[in-house]
Amino acid sequence: MADGITQAAYWNGEVGQRWARNQAVLDAVFSPLTDALFEAAGLRAGTSVLDIGCGAGETTLRAAAAVGPEGAVAGADVSAPLLAAARERPMPAGAAPVAWVEADVETYPFPPASLDAALSRFGTMFFADTQAAFANIRAALKPGGQLTLLCWQAMAANPWVSVPRAAILPLVPAPGPPPPPDQPGPFRFADGAALEARLRAAGFRDIVRTGLRVPVTLGRDPETAARVACELGPPSHLLREAEPELRARALASVAEALRPHATDGGVQLEAACWLVAAG
Repeated sequence: MADGITQAAYWNGEVGQRWARNQAVLDAVFSPLTDALFEAAGLRAGTSVLDIGCGAGETTLRAAAAVGPEGAVAGADVSAPLLAAARERPMPAGAAPVAWVEADVETYPFPPASLDAALSRFGTMFFADTQAAFANIRAALKPGGQLTLLCWQAMAANPWVSVPRAAILPLVPAPGPPPPPDQPGPFRFADGAALEARLRAAGFRDIVRTGLRVPVTLGRDPETAARVACELGPPSHLLREAEPELRARALASVAEALRPHATDGGVQLEAACWLVAAG
């Protein structure tokens, strides 16, 4: 993300529009991780659920199907383009009604103790103030309610990011230093113990953190996978201002780096996440 730009501006700009156009691709890449998130969440019929950083709505609609017509689901995101894409998606049969909310969960005035569950697939790492955000979520949960979230472990533990990034780096100016540990970014919660401490400070108890390492499929072939990595993955910021010729060279370099990871099922690399449940 460019220096000085807010998360709302970032996700309402070109990046949010690009993610909205490619929501089906992203949902496919993250599919095995989404399955793990919902297994841990254990959503029950008739309950109320908040999807934090809902993006284009895949996880929100899955939650709506899980809780059924007697439940209630809200999908919250700061990105108008992603929410517009979410609203265009068909509702599953027998699903709960869904409210799409353009809001920052860090500051949104939820009614106290109004939610049975909150969940997030890679949406909690981008708050300006994680402590305030987690405290706001905790206050919105009923006694016995649970927050279930997925966040990335360190970049070095995520070849689906580090392999394409290493292929791009020789072609572009050296990137600046990584953001400080508590600045918004995809790897903000790489230190799982520090994440647990933040949750406890916000009032959560009964915290269970599990490390997940699963293969994700970036595309059917190296060229398709390279486009996904360069346009939608964390390495995409390295090419934010790249001219077409440089972008083409980067795509070719990434495709070559991904070729050893091609399988009959597509180009697969490991993804490492923390799966956290907190009550």
